[in-house]
Amino acid sequence: MARTRGAAVDERRGRDSIRGHTEFMSIQRKTTLASDGISAEAVAYYLQQHPDFFELNPRLLANLSLPHTAGSTTVSLIERQVAVLRDGNAKLERNLNDLIETARRNDRLSNGVHQLALRLLGAEDPAAVVNALGTTLRENFMADSAVLVLRMPAPALEALASESGFLHLADPADPGLKAFQTLFESGRPRCGHIRDAQRDFLFGPGNDQVGSAAVLPLGANGEIGILAIGSSSSEHFHPGMSTDFLERVGALAGTALQASLDGG
Repeated sequence: MARTRGAAVDERRGRDSIRGHTEFMSIQRKTTLASDGISAEAVAYYLQQHPDFFELNPRLLANLSLPHTAGSTTVSLIERQVAVLRDGNAKLERNLNDLIETARRNDRLSNGVHQLALRLLGAEDPAAVVNALGTTLRENFMADSAVLVLRMPAPALEALASESGFLHLADPADPGLKAFQTLFESGRPRCGHIRDAQRDFLFGPGNDQVGSAAVLPLGANGEIGILAIGSSSSEHFHPGMSTDFLERVGALAGTALQASLDGG
């Protein structure tokens, strides 16, 4: 009986010895991994180089989870990936919608410039040129308000100016033109909010219905005059917008006015 009890003790010791050896090997393996310099960066690099790793080892996915940023719960890696993809798709969709809207807007503007060119080609006198310009701004460019100020002699347009709210003939020495000196010097359209002095000169004193405007110099240094397009929206015209189409409108208008007045 003593021998039997001794044998049992030896057997238990053997089991204890085996378990202890296994735990030692596990600790030794972890120590070896650390000593080999395997870092999170190395694991990340490996996964980047082997994107099919989890496809080949699908059981690992069941044990992976990432902390949810909104609370203490966890979400699976697949759920997180789906959320990231949805967010990325939403951003791409917004960018695509912005591009589509920009393309549509550019198409409308391009068509407006085309219509202006056709109308100006068909204009037979200075009055027809002015009317073609005003019609295009209203119908094709959806201008809330617009004004054409000529600061060059235009006797052929005096009758039209007296009855038109669109055309104004200014004396070249008019002190109100000083507010546009930098515009004339730059020779380029200006967009955004305009100063009170400029707004009063162009659209009439106290006209607070113009929230923003595009102001175009006509001719070299504005020698022909000014074309102004007003919007009731304060955001419609802004300094950061492209002025390519406005420059084309200004060039067409200035050339047509100069040619018609010289011919008249």
